[in-house]
Amino acid sequence: MKVILFGAAGMVGQGVLRECLLDPDVESVLAVVRNASLPQHDKLREIVHQDVSDLWAIEDRLSGYDDCFFCLGVSSVGMKEEAYRHVTYDLTVSVAKTLAKLNPMMTFIYVSGAGTDSTERGRSMWARIKGKTENALLQMPFKAVFLFRPAYIQPLHGIRTKTAWYGAFYAVVRPFYPLLKTLFPNYVTTTECVGRAMLNVTKRGFPNPFLENRDINVMCAKDSK
Repeated sequence: MKVILFGAAGMVGQGVLRECLLDPDVESVLAVVRNASLPQHDKLREIVHQDVSDLWAIEDRLSGYDDCFFCLGVSSVGMKEEAYRHVTYDLTVSVAKTLAKLNPMMTFIYVSGAGTDSTERGRSMWARIKGKTENALLQMPFKAVFLFRPAYIQPLHGIRTKTAWYGAFYAVVRPFYPLLKTLFPNYVTTTECVGRAMLNVTKRGFPNPFLENRDINVMCAKDSK
C-alpha cells in the first residue's frame, strides 16, 4: 500500500502518519507539506510545496499511489465564508482533481466533521461548505471516496495541535477522556483511532461513504479482532 498524506503536520495528520508508519501493509508514505518538519523514517518521503491548491510543479511525483488521506483543515472560527470556502472547498477539490487524473484506482479519504450539512442549505457556514466539499468529492472518478466525520478527537502519543487555544482545551479535557468515552462513546475518538480506521477502510472497504464518529471507532477496532 502506497499512501499520499496531506496535512501531516496537523493534529489529525500526525496521528494518521503515525499509524501509517506502524502498519506493515503500508509500503511508503508521501507527505505533501508546506514546511519541512516531519520525523525521519525509512517509509516516509516529504515534498515541501507551498501552494497546495496548485500541484502542477510536483505532478510527476504524485502518480502510482493507492490511497490519499486528506487531513488538511482549518477552524472556521473568525473566518469569513469566502476565505473558509477557499481553504476548505477550493483547495480540497483542486487536489482531488489532480490525484483522480493521476491515480484513477485510488481510494480518497477526507476528514470532514460531525454535523456536516450534505444539503448545503443549513445555517451553519462551516457545515454547508464541508457538505459542498463532500458532495464534490463523491463525484470524483476515484476507485472509492470515504468521508470521515469525527466529533471530539483526543490527541495521543504526544501529538499536539498548533492552535494554542485548542491545545489548552485538550490539556484540560485529557484527564476526563476515559469518562467521556464511557458516557459518550459515539461522540469521542482519538488521533490513533482515526488513523487506524482510515487504514482499515482502505483494506476492507465500508458499506457507506460517510463514516460518523461511531463508525470510525468500529473500523478502528477491526484490526484488533
